[in-house]
Amino acid sequence: MSTIHVIKFPIVVLLAAVICGNHVAADDVDDVVHKALDFLVAEQKRQGYWEAEQGAYRVAMTALAGTAMLAEGSTATTGRYATSISKAVDYLLARSRPNGLIGYREDGHYTYGHGFSMVFLSQVFGEEEDVRRREEIRQVLTKAVQFCADAQTSRGGWGYVSAKEGQDFDEGSTCITQVQGLRACRNAGIPVSKEIIDRAKKYIADCTTSAGGVQYSIKGGGERPPITAAALAALFNAGEYDTELTKRMRKFCDDRIWPGKKLNSSSGHWHYMHFYYAQVIYRQGGDRWNKYRREIEEKLLKEASGGGGWSDRQIGHVYTTSINCIILQLDKGYLPIYQR
Repeated sequence: MSTIHVIKFPIVVLLAAVICGNHVAADDVDDVVHKALDFLVAEQKRQGYWEAEQGAYRVAMTALAGTAMLAEGSTATTGRYATSISKAVDYLLARSRPNGLIGYREDGHYTYGHGFSMVFLSQVFGEEEDVRRREEIRQVLTKAVQFCADAQTSRGGWGYVSAKEGQDFDEGSTCITQVQGLRACRNAGIPVSKEIIDRAKKYIADCTTSAGGVQYSIKGGGERPPITAAALAALFNAGEYDTELTKRMRKFCDDRIWPGKKLNSSSGHWHYMHFYYAQVIYRQGGDRWNKYRREIEEKLLKEASGGGGWSDRQIGHVYTTSINCIILQLDKGYLPIYQR
């Protein structure tokens, strides 16, 4: 099988805009991000993992923190955060099970970690030069893709666990995690069946109301702005930009997330929502992205902790710090899964 080597071309970011009388400079953003990533380095366990509150979600937190460091431009072998990234790769590769699951069956929400791990490892795969190591990652990702296929529900979605273990239960946010992970693998040259992606896209469409909001599950549960933003990002990853479905979803997000609501307004799962919505706006580019970027940079820089990173009462500071760092580094253009 031929291999794909992804070459990085960093994008020069010029932040000279004035926001409410305040200047947000590129150096200020970089300083906050590096301080936050250094904080994550200090939080990494000796075995290579990170964890959420009370030791939860080790696989998911490890993949997200590692992805935040890749977004800085470091790799598993070069750069400021190479050692931490390499340790994270070792930890996740060791969590690969015979059935392809990257994680622990004992984790009641293991599909999150599985999906985020596919994203992280696929980005590492494109840069790995060591033949043996590259083959090990390829095998793990190939099995991970097959696990996704086996875990998909009869309606094309995913739940917190596999369809068999979860009695065919599906849920929007875990579905998006799998779709983005599968797309990242496919972009890296790992074979992914078109049928899996097509079934997932139909699932998203079936969960979307006439107003453009994506519901919690195929069975209902109400329109959820955070899940809608995530679903739209996943469809953009799949090349769906100007379909009737994505137009409705974009209108819903415009009204419920931004610019219909100011970024400083509080809402449930705010960081999760903007983790995905930032990807959507970044792909749209132009003045829309520049305006959104200035606003979210101002908010995140104001809320950053003096010790580095961001706090979070629900899942934990590793989670919030990781996804905020990814948001603030989208314009660097290092990660293929988030590129335009």
